[in-house]
Amino acid sequence: MGTAMPEAPLPQTRLLLPVSGMTCAACAVRVRRALLKVPGVAAAEVNPASNQAEVTGQAPLAALAAAVVSAGYRVPEAQIDLAVDGITCATCTGRVERALAAVPGVLAVQVNLATGRAHLRALAGTSEATLGAALARAGYRLSAADHGPAADPGAAREWRDLLLAALLSAPFLLGMAGMALGRDWMPGGWWQAALATPVVFGLGARFWRAGFAALRAGSGNMDQLVAIGTGAAWGLSMFLLLRHGGDHAHALYFEAAAVVVFFVLLGRWLEARAKRATGAAIAALLDLAPRTARRIEDGAEHDVPAAALQAGDLVVVRPGERIPADGVVREGRSGVDESALTGESLAVEKDPGARVSTGTIALDGRLVVDVRAVGHETVLARVAALVAAAQASRAPVQKLVDRVSGIFVPVVMAVALLTLAGWLLAGAEVEQAVITAVSVLVIACPCALGLATPAAIMAGTGAAARAGILVRDMEAIERAQGITLVAFDKTGTLTEGRPRLAALHPAAGMAPGQVLRLAAALQAGSEHPLARAVAAAWAAEAVAGASTGPGAPANPPPVQDFRALPGRGVEGEVDGRRLALGSPRLLAERDAAAGPLAAAAAGEAAAGRSLAWLIEGQRALALLAFEDAPKPGAAAAIAALHAAGLRTAMVSGDLREAAEGVAAQLGIDDVAAEVLPADKAARVAAWQAQGRRVAMVGDGVNDAPALAQADLGIAMGTGTDVAIAAAGITLLRGDPALVPAAIEVARRTHAKIRQNLAWAFGYNLIGLPLAAAGMLSPVVAGAAMALSSVSVLGSALWLARWRPEGASR
Repeated sequence: MGTAMPEAPLPQTRLLLPVSGMTCAACAVRVRRALLKVPGVAAAEVNPASNQAEVTGQAPLAALAAAVVSAGYRVPEAQIDLAVDGITCATCTGRVERALAAVPGVLAVQVNLATGRAHLRALAGTSEATLGAALARAGYRLSAADHGPAADPGAAREWRDLLLAALLSAPFLLGMAGMALGRDWMPGGWWQAALATPVVFGLGARFWRAGFAALRAGSGNMDQLVAIGTGAAWGLSMFLLLRHGGDHAHALYFEAAAVVVFFVLLGRWLEARAKRATGAAIAALLDLAPRTARRIEDGAEHDVPAAALQAGDLVVVRPGERIPADGVVREGRSGVDESALTGESLAVEKDPGARVSTGTIALDGRLVVDVRAVGHETVLARVAALVAAAQASRAPVQKLVDRVSGIFVPVVMAVALLTLAGWLLAGAEVEQAVITAVSVLVIACPCALGLATPAAIMAGTGAAARAGILVRDMEAIERAQGITLVAFDKTGTLTEGRPRLAALHPAAGMAPGQVLRLAAALQAGSEHPLARAVAAAWAAEAVAGASTGPGAPANPPPVQDFRALPGRGVEGEVDGRRLALGSPRLLAERDAAAGPLAAAAAGEAAAGRSLAWLIEGQRALALLAFEDAPKPGAAAAIAALHAAGLRTAMVSGDLREAAEGVAAQLGIDDVAAEVLPADKAARVAAWQAQGRRVAMVGDGVNDAPALAQADLGIAMGTGTDVAIAAAGITLLRGDPALVPAAIEVARRTHAKIRQNLAWAFGYNLIGLPLAAAGMLSPVVAGAAMALSSVSVLGSALWLARWRPEGASR
């Protein structure tokens, strides 16, 4: 038995690692010790002045960064987005990823074939020049495109080359048509050589260059298959032409070489157009932002670049103009068209104090806007970033595609060689064997495999974004497939979130105005929807002078020793009286008796109203009943979910009678009532324990744990940033009809991925054997290869036409 040879030691590498958070020499010592503990580190020197650590050894970068973090410091990172020229097939994406990942400082790389872009997570300070050099060594180069396929600077050149290839190939196509009709329209042999040579080696030079670059990098790609196939057909034809002369035009194969190049160029051009269309969502969003703004300086209006705006500036927006920055209306009133951002076609009225977003249009009034966010901090920029991140995400099945693509070209070349040898051994003529092998090379298409997933993701997420639905990543699309139960938070999600005081039942000895005065005092300063309803009712009462007579103050009395009771209410001292205002749960906790108000409470709860009690000691002073109207599209949304085979549920802090009243009105299946905000996540977990796959829909800070716990979190964009951060899908407007629409588009996108992959795999599995059997000519094989990629992209574009049903537009 032989002894295994010891592995050769890996070469030592030197890496400069940025470290933030160091304040003294002791910090440097602590970081150095942490780095030296990492396996593979030979030496480490830390400089607190430059905030850098010089590490020598063979340790992975991720392990070094983790060691720094464990020591209590941070490794600054940067997100880098690169447009890369020369990515033509799934094999290319793997080569580009490997080339960039090998650059010191790069932590992670993702390449999207559909956009031709690479997204990197790297150490701060990683140079684009270094990344460009790594790409050049692999046979690719950085592109000047700013926004992916939508800004492709080579589109005009591609169109020119395609037209030229069409003109030079037209005589061959005419001759082939003549052969089918029994006519001799094929050019003579030397004319064929003159027409085919510039097509194969001029217009097709890109295939030769990319093929040699891949060969130097030690890998294969589709360009090699095209170059070898068309080169072999041209070489065989030239050999026969020189041997037999130009009189045997029909025994030549120049038409195969030229027409295959034409079909490949046609396929590439159609691919580029389809990629630009599938990626148009981001470009359309970015184009919403105006280039200039009208800023107020020293009382006068001045036109300035929108990029020069800063928070705190005042800008003027005239009717018909787009708003240049996120902000708050300072002066003026206008209807604002937010359709391009949220999908809502109806104008939204904006008064002083209302928030406005970049790219929306003031329709019928002049606005003065106080700028609050510009550039990457605007809602528009964040939406575009979310769409871009979703389109760059990968499906789990993509890993299988990457593995197949990595060996695809070598396998096809081996099949072509076996085909050549098999036909020769079977006694076929050399010409027949070579042309059959060329057909094998030409029909193989790794592009369709590589485009199947990213094209569907781009089309689906782009269509969703146009409808006001933001899908965070492919994981959200995957999770939407198995959902069996959709649970809604009630307030602000199914209802308007603007409750009003519908009824007030004072106990004996209490006047309605007195109750409102005490309740308004307890709720002063609170932003809770019920607190705003109490404040509105008190303001109306005070204005009417019904509380304490004419001349009464509009403000409630001050509250002392105030305390919030999470999920139950508030308490404090008003006019020397210790009072509490809160839910029926609070009434029970205080052992307070509802007394004669119990019957009124039962009636209000049965009507679906939320109840609050004003309590002093163990006595109920009054019952307040609030009504929050369901949103117009809520019932239709529930019906749409039922039509899709999903159960629905509602989570509410209200009494069961009140919650069940709202649920019955909307047609909801299950109700979880009297749930404290902190217990919403536990309620979701209980449903999951019953074997249900739960999608949770919410909008508030207290919904965030439930959104994170759910199999799929769906946040209303009208809600808080915390809720949106915890969700896989964000709805840019508070329309419940977008909930079934979001699940539908996620499912359609997933189905389109499966359909595209089935077509791409099936095409190659069927096409290669047919070509090897001599049943397909190189021309037909080339046309089929071009069609395979175009069909995948065309299928994705069909998905891009999706529009939600039932959502307001």
